[in-house]
Amino acid sequence: MIQVVIQTLGEGALTLNAGTNVSLQCQQRIWAMAQQVRLWPCVYDVVPGMNNMTVLFDPLNADAGLLTEQLRLLWDAPAVSKLSGRDIEIPVNYGGDSGPDLESVARHTGLSPMEVVKRHTAADYIVYFIGFQPGFPYLGGLDPQLNTPRRAEPRLVVPAGSVGIGGSQTGIYPAASPGGWQLIGRSDVRLFDPDSDLPTLLQPGDRVRFTAREVLL
Repeated sequence: MIQVVIQTLGEGALTLNAGTNVSLQCQQRIWAMAQQVRLWPCVYDVVPGMNNMTVLFDPLNADAGLLTEQLRLLWDAPAVSKLSGRDIEIPVNYGGDSGPDLESVARHTGLSPMEVVKRHTAADYIVYFIGFQPGFPYLGGLDPQLNTPRRAEPRLVVPAGSVGIGGSQTGIYPAASPGGWQLIGRSDVRLFDPDSDLPTLLQPGDRVRFTAREVLL
């Protein structure tokens, strides 16, 4: 069992940290815990992250020490239900103006651009958590051969819908923003809609498959 560290963040927040070794098993435990902790009295928000979870609570009506002990007991519990995610397909235009770093990723990995696309679309991805900007999914499951460092100089503007690789993960930019990931394609799928009842299309635990709508080499 992974040993966790629970720390206070001011008077009304606690963060549970499960170390630095990323694994689907750890993320599944965090997702399931978040579902349960959201139902606790005096807790008004839970934010799952990568190997961590932040709990926001009312400090006037809750005891941080008691919450800490409850979190530790829940983490150590022998059975925690798994979050049941959805299957979502994301069509992507690879290469060309949509994926200006496809050639760079190919050179770094020693693969052809077409093989990079083939491997990127062959994998089954899991949404580990949403962060960086509203709706941005950090996806686990990238083929290790595609592991490519972020750009030495981030772009000032990355177009919305850009699909990128950053180290051992892949993700999609929901909105135009600065960013340093290697851009290999772009999708028209809208990941964040503030007017929707569920503003973010992807949720932790969802399963994602990329499909190649077009490949420009």
